[in-house]
Amino acid sequence: MTTTALEASAAAATAAEAKTVKVLVWDLDNTLWQGILLEGDAVSLRPGVAELLATLDARGILHSVASRNDAEAAWEKLAELGVADYFLYPQIHWGSKASSVREIAAAINVGLDTVAFVDDQPFERDEVRAELPEVRCFDASELAELAARADFQPRFVTDESAMRRRMYQADRRRREAEEEHEGPSEEFLAGLGMRFVIHPPRDEDLQRAEELTVRTNQLNTTGYTYGYDELDALRCSPDHLLLVAGLEDRYGSYGKIGLALVEKGAEAWTLKLLLMSCRVMSRGVGTILLNHVMTLAKAAGAKLRAEFRANGRNRMMLVTYRLGGFREIAKDGDRSILEHDLETIQGFPDYVKVEIPEGGDGDP
Repeated sequence: MTTTALEASAAAATAAEAKTVKVLVWDLDNTLWQGILLEGDAVSLRPGVAELLATLDARGILHSVASRNDAEAAWEKLAELGVADYFLYPQIHWGSKASSVREIAAAINVGLDTVAFVDDQPFERDEVRAELPEVRCFDASELAELAARADFQPRFVTDESAMRRRMYQADRRRREAEEEHEGPSEEFLAGLGMRFVIHPPRDEDLQRAEELTVRTNQLNTTGYTYGYDELDALRCSPDHLLLVAGLEDRYGSYGKIGLALVEKGAEAWTLKLLLMSCRVMSRGVGTILLNHVMTLAKAAGAKLRAEFRANGRNRMMLVTYRLGGFREIAKDGDRSILEHDLETIQGFPDYVKVEIPEGGDGDP
């Protein structure tokens, strides 16, 4: 299959996935639970809520709270009901729910068009719709229908999908530890014991690789998305190199957080796609995969080029290329071709252990 055909089919393959809900934000009173907490009601979970929380969590859909309530009392009740651990970055206060939803999306680092909001009050839903039209809003009476909706069913549910909440919770612990650290940032990073692994995708990695192309658009050099079958074909193609990267540290695994797709020509290799998860950029590992590809191209005696397509959110990746020594050699609309002379390639950071198992060096 040609690269052009792959790009065309991949764009169509994941159109529905792009609209999958990534975060469900809950109201509490008469929504998550029955009754009004501060009026002294003996509140209990709405029937089916515990099952819905668990089902969506297993699919990798995250949960949060936007509630006008007393924060301490509400959180105590969530803990008492045994569901507090599901909720990331809860916003429990007397302010605007639209502002709360916006804060949650920013904290989790997802687009508002991947957020859903459920509330029993029409006024609250209307306020969120008016200020955040991208957010999907649901009445509490619709809760029983959510799990069956197409936009609450990711194309694939991977092992990492099921771990997503715990990964975010680990990220929060890392950030708290970093905020408490009083020494140089390099000292903190060195203490994390990071291990960065680069290898061709195994069968079990292909679903996550597809998910990465769909979910990652800020740190994605072209915005191309690839389906499972396309990635499988590329993995087996002698004219392409497909690599995935994973990261872990003493707080746990970040999962698969990087992907590189290279088209290997006789004289020049072209990076068709390079992406990294936003969650790891502050860890100082953002250029490891790129530098590895540069090393492989140089060893093969090929030039290295890179394609970049602006999508309105990925300028950081163009900056990464330019700071890494790439220069633009051609431009057509929003598509740029850059090239690196490969004379100088940065080494890996001292505070990261980089492992490249068999096959990660470009040989099958």
